[in-house]
Amino acid sequence: MRILFAGGGTAGHINPALAIANYISGKEKCDIEFVGTKEGLESELIPRMGFDLSLIKIHGFERNMNLQNFKNIFELPKSIMDSKKIIKSFKPDIVIGTGGYVAGPVLYAAAKLKVPTLVHESNAYPGVTTRVLSKYVDTIAVGARPTEDYIKSARRVIYTGNPVRPSILSTPEFNARRELKLDSRPFIVFFGGSLGARDFNKTVVDWISSAGRTGKYQIMMGTGKLHQYEAVTERFEQNGFDPADHPDVVVSEYIYNMDVVMSAADLIVCRAGASTLSEITALGKPSILVPSPYVAANHQEHNARAVEKEGGAKVILEKEFNKDTLDAAVEELVNDKQKLKAMRHGAKKAGTATATEEIYKEVKRLTHE
Repeated sequence: MRILFAGGGTAGHINPALAIANYISGKEKCDIEFVGTKEGLESELIPRMGFDLSLIKIHGFERNMNLQNFKNIFELPKSIMDSKKIIKSFKPDIVIGTGGYVAGPVLYAAAKLKVPTLVHESNAYPGVTTRVLSKYVDTIAVGARPTEDYIKSARRVIYTGNPVRPSILSTPEFNARRELKLDSRPFIVFFGGSLGARDFNKTVVDWISSAGRTGKYQIMMGTGKLHQYEAVTERFEQNGFDPADHPDVVVSEYIYNMDVVMSAADLIVCRAGASTLSEITALGKPSILVPSPYVAANHQEHNARAVEKEGGAKVILEKEFNKDTLDAAVEELVNDKQKLKAMRHGAKKAGTATATEEIYKEVKRLTHE
């Protein structure tokens, strides 16, 4: 089977594609290629995972009307033409999109060329790309049931849940902690997304600048890209705290071994993107979730509340997220082993581990195999 994937920009769009690709590769012999952009995170992550990546030029539309949006309009026809060339050259049996603006022209081109198409939408409120493509693609697989209400024009919608990379579940917690050379103290992991989150990072830095001096915790922070590491380093300097002087504190731009890190974590503090939550819940990890308020239809809060409802997470809205509220939440959770145990069960209850299997079944149906 030959499969072409399109999705990128952030890890939230890339990781589901990798999860599907790895699952299908484990089931049968197949040739896989990805389409992305030079600027997107896929240009780094996809080759690192050993897959071929073809590039097209396309940018996302911003919410306010500006010059870049007009430029994007003129980019679109060429991106569709380039996508058609890639499809004709690779000759895929199916094209799968996992979100991000790069998926738009690729899936549209595939639909026009009569190649079977499937789009996976991870969020409860679908992105613009998914809503536009819903009129053209063969199947939309959704990670949350409420999504169906926003894409009623779609030809076929199936509920699968959100894919989880097999590597996320492959490292037992004991082995992960040993690999990271952790001791019995709580290991707390912070990340605001693959591209970072400025306000989230500021609060985390302020907390680490204080808690990191105590030696009570083992801490890892992923700052995200787009110059976030530089901003975080500067704020640490302003606070008079140098992570390099504290071996229990690790700060990096991006956490590449997230499968090991998440498996080892006692507590995860992060945004509430659907892809991230699918991995946290699959692992059954307690979390403090700080939904981004800068997303369409406030979908991250909806994502976070669903996990909180099952008892797997504590939600702190960004307007209430500061050093003191974070400290109180961390202290409350890590000092109550029974609470953490209950949260593990709650997180597991909120997740699903069969998404990749269900998507694979739909791929087989669409390709008539």
